[in-house]
Amino acid sequence: MRMLQIGCGNMGGAMLAGWLAGGMAADGFTVVDPVLAEAPPGVRLLRQAPSGEAPFDMLLLGFKPQQFAQIAPGLEPLAGEGTVVLSVLAGVELATLRARFPRARGIVRVMPNLAAALGKSPIGLVGEVDEADRAAVDRLMAPLGQAEWLVDEETMHLVTALAGSGPAFVYRMIDALAAGAAALGLPRDQADRLALSMVEGAAALAATSPHSPGELADRVASPGGVTRAGMNVLDAENRLLALMTDTLRAARDRNIEMAEEARAAG
Repeated sequence: MRMLQIGCGNMGGAMLAGWLAGGMAADGFTVVDPVLAEAPPGVRLLRQAPSGEAPFDMLLLGFKPQQFAQIAPGLEPLAGEGTVVLSVLAGVELATLRARFPRARGIVRVMPNLAAALGKSPIGLVGEVDEADRAAVDRLMAPLGQAEWLVDEETMHLVTALAGSGPAFVYRMIDALAAGAAALGLPRDQADRLALSMVEGAAALAATSPHSPGELADRVASPGGVTRAGMNVLDAENRLLALMTDTLRAARDRNIEMAEEARAAG
């Protein structure tokens, strides 16, 4: 497989790291990035898109969504009938991508997060590909984490909020747990270490348990015990559920706005 990756910032870099850690050959990747200091060993780094080369199997759009209208026209010659275009551009819809890459064999929107570097990312997928290319995309995503094909593109707005933005919300919660413990008297550096270790262990257990996270919470919380006292605060009037729903709604709605902006920009 020959991959041309346009942009290697935080997300593109995480995906590339995940692929290389998963055993994919470095010489199959060409990265185009005007400011990247250096590429991983074996990966070809260019400052501008190549011309006059054999078609690439995959073209990954890994720059900022706001740059799409400016950058996409120069990439169209690289997305011919033998190429599948992969886009991690939040809010840039399939119809917008197809208008810019009319000759591409297939187009897939991909929504991972930075845990792709560790092979631990959830990945939302939606696209216009045949069965063979869908299988090829599945193989490509396997080293990065758990891929899920969505039933329709509209769902991608919410998946972007959950899977793409979700880590930031979890980090904020970890920070709040540590800050709360510090406010109650624990040294902040110790609170940070304990909160992070606790979340790491809890997530690992939830990932391997036959029980849902909700069931696990109830298993930890004995009636009348310490954990139940704390959970009663979280559960009162569904306050935690309401907070998370409002958080995801705000992120989803911003993604919808970005899609409208991308359509307007063409």
